Amino acid sequence: MSYESAKAAFADWGVDTEAALAKLAGIPISMHCWQGDDVVGFEKKTGSSGGGIQATGNHPGRARTPDELRADLEFSYSMIPGNHRLNLHACYLDTDQNPDRDEIEFSHFAPWVDWAKDQGLGLDFNPTFFGHAKADDNLTLSHPDQGIRDFWIEHGKRSRDIAAQMGAALGSPVVNNVWVPDGYKDTPVDRYAPRKRLEQSLNAMMATQHDKAQMLDAVESKLFGIGVEACTVGSHEFYMGYAIRNETLLCLDMGHFHPTENVADKLSSVALSVDEILLHVSRPMRWDSDHVILLDDSIMQMAQELVSSDLLDRTHIGLDFFDATISRTAAWVIGTRNMQKALLRALLAPWEQLKTAENALDYTSRLVVTEEVKDLPFGAVWAEFCDRMGVAEGKTLISALAQYQSSVESRG
Repeated sequence: MSYESAKAAFADWGVDTEAALAKLAGIPISMHCWQGDDVVGFEKKTGSSGGGIQATGNHPGRARTPDELRADLEFSYSMIPGNHRLNLHACYLDTDQNPDRDEIEFSHFAPWVDWAKDQGLGLDFNPTFFGHAKADDNLTLSHPDQGIRDFWIEHGKRSRDIAAQMGAALGSPVVNNVWVPDGYKDTPVDRYAPRKRLEQSLNAMMATQHDKAQMLDAVESKLFGIGVEACTVGSHEFYMGYAIRNETLLCLDMGHFHPTENVADKLSSVALSVDEILLHVSRPMRWDSDHVILLDDSIMQMAQELVSSDLLDRTHIGLDFFDATISRTAAWVIGTRNMQKALLRALLAPWEQLKTAENALDYTSRLVVTEEVKDLPFGAVWAEFCDRMGVAEGKTLISALAQYQSSVESRG
C-alpha cells in the first residue's frame, strides 16, 4: 500500500500520520556501546568480577578498539532513522594512559566527545561497578570495608564530573546512570546494614550538585543476578524510595524484574512520584538475559504507555542488550528500529476514541477498536519514515547489514 493510501486509512480513525511521523523524528534513542564488543571495554587493567553480566557466543566481528567500535556505531546509526544518542560505560575510555577506576578524568573520554560532536550525537554515561578486582565480593558501594566503599565512591564522583563535562561540551544533558551488582548468593542475616551503607555511599557520591542542563543522575534496580540470587542490595523498592527522596531519575530496566511482571505497568505509577524516568529496554528470557528486543507485546505495551500517559517528554529511552551469537551491528540496528516501530504504532493509535470508550465504561468498544486498528497499514507509514530519513528498509536493509558484517569478520 502507498503512503497516501495508508494516510487516508488512518485518517478514517481520526489519526494524523504526519503528526505521528513528526513526533517520532524527535524521539532520540540512547544506543548502548556495550553491544559492540560484548561488554569487554577498553581498560588495560581488569578484574575477574563480571557482576552477573555475561555475553554468550563468539560471532566474528567484535570491536577490539575504540576506533573499531566507533566505525561500527557509525554504520549502525546510518541504518537507523532519526537523530540519536550513545550510552557509554566508564570502562570504554579512549586513552594511552592506564588509570584505575578512581583515577578516570574527562580527558580519557575526550575522543568520544569529539566524535559525538562530529556525528551530531548526544551522549549518556555510566560508572562501571563491575569487571574489577574490587568488585570480586559482589559488593561495591555497600561493602563492609570502608576502603573499598571509598574507592567506588570516588569512581562514582569522577563519573558524575565526566558526565557533566560531556553535557557542557555537547550542549545536551548527559544521563549518568548508577547500577551496582551488590548482593548475596545465599540468604543474608542482615539486609538493612548493606542497604544503609549503599544509601550513605550514594549520598557521598552525589553530594556535589551539578547543573541539570549538563548532567542528570539516575539510579537503577535489579531483582537478582548471577552470584547474587538470594538478595540484591539495590532492589526496586530501595531505588524507588531513593529516587523520590533525592529527586533523581529512576531507571526501569525491562530485564531487571520478575519475568511475569509487566514493566510497562510501572510507568504511570512511578511517574506520579518522580519527575523523569530512564528506560533500559531489553528482552529477558527466563532471566535478565538481555536478548535483542523484538517488536513484541512487551515492547509495544511500553511504547503505548509512554504515548497514552503522555510520558515521552519525561522519559529517556535507552537500550540494554548484548548478544554475541549474531552480527553485533545488526543487533543494534534491529533493536533500535524495533523500539522506533513500537513508538510509531503507539503514535498511530486512536487514543481519544479509546479513552472515551474506557471512561464511559464501554469496554466492548474499547476491545473492538483495539483489535481492528491492528489491521491498519503501519508498514506503509514506517516505510515512508525510512524514506524521508534516507535509510534502507526491507530487503535493502538486509543486504546492507550482511555486506557490513562481511567487512568486519576478519577481526576474528
